[in-house]
Amino acid sequence: MPHTASRHLAEGPRVGIRHFTHDDAAEFTARARESKDLHHPWLFPPDSPQAYATYAGRLIEDPTKAGFLVCERDGGAIAGFININNIVQGAFLCGALGYGAFAHAAGRGLMREGLNLVVGHAFGPMRLHRLEINVQPANTASIALARACGFRLEGFSPDFLYIDGAWRDHERWAITAGMRVSGRP
Repeated sequence: MPHTASRHLAEGPRVGIRHFTHDDAAEFTARARESKDLHHPWLFPPDSPQAYATYAGRLIEDPTKAGFLVCERDGGAIAGFININNIVQGAFLCGALGYGAFAHAAGRGLMREGLNLVVGHAFGPMRLHRLEINVQPANTASIALARACGFRLEGFSPDFLYIDGAWRDHERWAITAGMRVSGRP
């Protein structure tokens, strides 16, 4: 699909971010199937039209979630996805990030650019104060991305999330709007 600037919520030099649509099912699921080896055992994005419809529907309709596709500006291909889950308003103003690159885009810096755009959008138009990332300690690529985007390690939680049939330990990473403005880790 050709790039149209009006579709993006924010743009960097190589990628733009936009919300999920139901029309993205064919490309998203094909890329998820191509990326199974890259994602296993960390995440399991939907790889069938039915699973995508349920997944995207939640991201589109649930006010406690916001889903973003990271799309290459040159050609519009979906490079990856970044979701803000468990968004809490009020005094907390926080959300939990989950993300994944697709195999064709991995290692090219596109997700770093996309995550920085999502963080800017979350602290700007979404008016959140804090974002958290929970990562399994052996997922070095995800930890490197969190660190590269200015997230700080805040702790370790044993048996934190149920993933791939077992309770998994996670490192907790976070960034606040104040950290982003001040540039402090």
